[in-house]
Amino acid sequence: CKQDKKILESTKKLSKPNIIIIYADDLGYGELGAYGATEVKTPNLDKLANYGMRFTNGYSSSATCTPSRYALLTGIYPWRNKNAKILTGANLIIDTTEMTLPKMFKSMGYRTGIVGKWHLGLGDGRNTVRDTTETGAVPRDLGYGPGVRGNIDYNNKISPGPNEVGFEYSFIMADTQDRVPTVYIENGNVVNLDPKDPLEVSFRGNFEGEPTGLKNPELLSMVWHHGHNGSIVNGVPRIGFQRGGKSAMWSDIDMADKFLDEAKKYISSVKDEPFFLFYTLQQPHVPRTPHPRFEGSSGMGPRGDVIVEADWCIGEMYKYLEDEGLIDNTIIIISSDNGPVLNDGYFDDAVEKLGDHDPFGGLRGGKYSLFEAGTRVPFITYWKGKIKPQVSNELVTQIDFLESFSSLIGSDIKSKDGIDLSDVFFRNKGQGRTEFVLEATSRTAFRQNNWVMIPPYKGSPFNESVNIEVGNSKKYLLFNLDTDTSQEYDLSDEYPEMDKLNQRMLGYFWRPEEISLQKDRADYQTFRPEQKHIFADSAIPANNSVFFSLF
Repeated sequence: CKQDKKILESTKKLSKPNIIIIYADDLGYGELGAYGATEVKTPNLDKLANYGMRFTNGYSSSATCTPSRYALLTGIYPWRNKNAKILTGANLIIDTTEMTLPKMFKSMGYRTGIVGKWHLGLGDGRNTVRDTTETGAVPRDLGYGPGVRGNIDYNNKISPGPNEVGFEYSFIMADTQDRVPTVYIENGNVVNLDPKDPLEVSFRGNFEGEPTGLKNPELLSMVWHHGHNGSIVNGVPRIGFQRGGKSAMWSDIDMADKFLDEAKKYISSVKDEPFFLFYTLQQPHVPRTPHPRFEGSSGMGPRGDVIVEADWCIGEMYKYLEDEGLIDNTIIIISSDNGPVLNDGYFDDAVEKLGDHDPFGGLRGGKYSLFEAGTRVPFITYWKGKIKPQVSNELVTQIDFLESFSSLIGSDIKSKDGIDLSDVFFRNKGQGRTEFVLEATSRTAFRQNNWVMIPPYKGSPFNESVNIEVGNSKKYLLFNLDTDTSQEYDLSDEYPEMDKLNQRMLGYFWRPEEISLQKDRADYQTFRPEQKHIFADSAIPANNSVFFSLF
């Protein structure tokens, strides 16, 4: 009887698929061979795409990283959380009481881990760290993004963090590769930190006597273009300042190998039980630092080389799962947090050596943009022998992962903004979304079926630093993606669908408790007179954050 019970329990465990979400950083819609790339070779990604489900209308929630990661893990639109913006040295923005993807998996008996980039904040600001930086303001050209900045003591256990929002195991970088601190953090502790050489971090000013990219260009192996002129680590200038912690500093060129090895070690430790691994790559985000064995592999400079490196990592992960006998019961998801950018702060030949490669896949915009290339990203689901090879045009988003996986493994947990697309993701049937709200740097746009509407926003339509159209305009913009995926033809003056989308969007953000109107937006209002009360001064926040919120 006991033996039968063990067999039954073992069968139940095997019936639950393992889940690995592999999340690239700034990988564009046109970067994979399966999505039309010809100049950069991605055989391992193409294998998953060609033998799994390749979505042509798959979206991140945002055109920047932190908001997309927040939405993926919570199933909540990022603009609901005022702190879900690009973070720099911030405290944790996920409430520890919130339901998350790893919490849902844990409730169903899964082991849960994250390896790679985090960028959702750490700590709660309760730890106080003495400020020993030089006096004076931060140089304006450091280009810090918004976010809640609190004191984070890296010399003691850092909490809350990934482990407090559902991950049993975490091996992460705190923010991004181009930001300090340049250390790995395992389960809240900085790896290899010598207590005799404490790590100090600041985003207010430099520490006395420490070299920076701004003042010491002779120490640089990579030259900054904009925003990256703080502390120098491995010859690379970063955003922010740090001192000490020398034994804990990471090696940039070994980062891909390190994350891959840690991901394998985690799987090895939990492979006898169902597991969820969030494997978050750093490529092709800046600084692009391929291992020497990948240098020159793409012919497109470091940016192309790190894409080749990332593809290799995914191939190695696949081989490992095969060798361990796990591949038949493991779902692999491939996607990216937002669209591509070439020059994002360093002179690294990303523009000069691009050649005929089109990272944007013919789409308009890119990272930071409300146009399609900001949020339409590679989106692949693979489950050997279960998901049949197919190209799907269904509209799907990363916000839907929580509810879809919940449904797949028999949980009744729901998310606030996601929907159950388990049939579409994993069973080659069903229909995708009909509409959703996409976001870019606190601005929002609305897609319904084949239509996309971008409301008016004041500000430059072009981000000159990164050479990307961001979607700002003095009027509404309307595009039919069925006939115009590159968004060349604004139809707002020609089609009645404009008013329908406007009314639908008004229905979303009508709830008073979630209204957050951008004052500049009122300058271009095209609402009917009876709707002008929406722009009452009392509803306009001082920080001009975003012109609407949806429920």
